[in-house]
Amino acid sequence: MTTAVLLLAYGGPDSLDDIPAYLLDIRGGRETPQHLIDEITERYRLIGGCSPLLPITRSAAAKLQAELDIPVYVGMRHWRPFIRETVAQMLADGVDHIIAVCMAPHYSSLSIGAYKARLEEALAESTASPAVTLEFVDSWYTQPEYLDAVAANVAATLERFPTADRDDVLVVFTAHSLPEFILQRGDPYDRQLHETAELLAQRLLLPADRWTFSYQSAAQTGVPWLGPQIEALIPELAAQGRQNVLIAPVGFIADHVEVLYDIDIGVQAIAARSGVRVERPPMLNDSPPLIAALAAIASSYLD
Repeated sequence: MTTAVLLLAYGGPDSLDDIPAYLLDIRGGRETPQHLIDEITERYRLIGGCSPLLPITRSAAAKLQAELDIPVYVGMRHWRPFIRETVAQMLADGVDHIIAVCMAPHYSSLSIGAYKARLEEALAESTASPAVTLEFVDSWYTQPEYLDAVAANVAATLERFPTADRDDVLVVFTAHSLPEFILQRGDPYDRQLHETAELLAQRLLLPADRWTFSYQSAAQTGVPWLGPQIEALIPELAAQGRQNVLIAPVGFIADHVEVLYDIDIGVQAIAARSGVRVERPPMLNDSPPLIAALAAIASSYLD
């Protein structure tokens, strides 16, 4: 049996010129209004003209491969290399045991479930796939290495605040919002995220009045999305007299537009208008603690 790890991520445009095609894939082939293309293009322009997600994921894959001494591949849901392309390469390379791990720790049928569906479709399209054993990691939000690494980054970021203000800093753990209807389906996403926030607060010894959880980056789709939203929470905190906030995006692993634009530019602008200082810890990206977490996950599926 030839075993390999497959790291799955959302994907992002390699250049501003890629954005129309990228959005077309996200929207399932539906035409994207020009104003939305322009808006998204401007966001990517402000963060450097491309998504850093693919190079970060590839770097993590290379480091994980060195750690495990087995092949590690990268597949993207909405951009190159697409999951189907990577699966075809894996099968051509003789891989018949795939350990698939998403670069997001929490499960939702709309996110991780969609990755799994794309992967299973790609395998079903191949004549070689009946001989392939697929082990798909649905979630890994309780992985100790992940929690310890995020907690360490939050603790270090708290040090940026003046000593006199440090005990008054509110830590807000965030994650990408999803439509509220997932709750009626029994989706575990919201529960897993709140559990993560509680586990991190315990590690950081934060009392209940020093931390909270909020969603971010909700889309305008005409249906309610999970809240509260960080964009609305910041002015509310300011009205309550809060002046120092640490925003820790725990639903994300790597730098991408929802962090680099939505938090670092969008939320920071709201905070500046509200008179609130906001700091954000670095993402795990391809850091040694993340590689240790991924290695521990993958190793549990190895003989």
